[in-house]
Amino acid sequence: MRHEELSISQDAAIALLQSGAVGILPTDTVYGLVTLATNETAVERFYALKSREQKPGTLIAANTNQLLALGVAADEIEKVRHYWPNPLSAVLTIRGQDYLTQGVGTLAMRVVADEKIRQLLKKTGPLITSSANQPGEPPATTIQEAIAYFGDSVDFYVDGGTVVAEPSTIIRPTATGVEILRQGSVTL
Repeated sequence: MRHEELSISQDAAIALLQSGAVGILPTDTVYGLVTLATNETAVERFYALKSREQKPGTLIAANTNQLLALGVAADEIEKVRHYWPNPLSAVLTIRGQDYLTQGVGTLAMRVVADEKIRQLLKKTGPLITSSANQPGEPPATTIQEAIAYFGDSVDFYVDGGTVVAEPSTIIRPTATGVEILRQGSVTL
């Protein structure tokens, strides 16, 4: 089957995500495997598709209010709020969401800058995401590469053309500022 036959519109993806689907779409950095962060069953399937344990994905949101509603520590959001929206992820504490954090208690998260993705997130709510690849493989930069990794094991694909962007910078707030865990597209 050609990739054009597998790819759906962003509006169709929103409806599927709201119903608990797991799919592939271009995020603000790379093609990502995504699902609705508030759907525990979908998140469990998401982690199974990536073969990840004790290595949570990244939460993407349209704004900090979505993060607060999920139980992210408000004091930690305040320490990093000025960096957003941006392709910069902050590892923050999230309470009561063990299924989302895989029991770790923290999660990398960001408020995205890309307006198309922000509009999607305003309709769906926060998504848990991870680069569209299998462990040890490079992230997919085209929908064809994503299909080669996941085939029919996901519910949908959204084709965004070739996506070649540097991964997000990852930071963690500290008592005196922030610690850079991975230098990426935002230089600090």
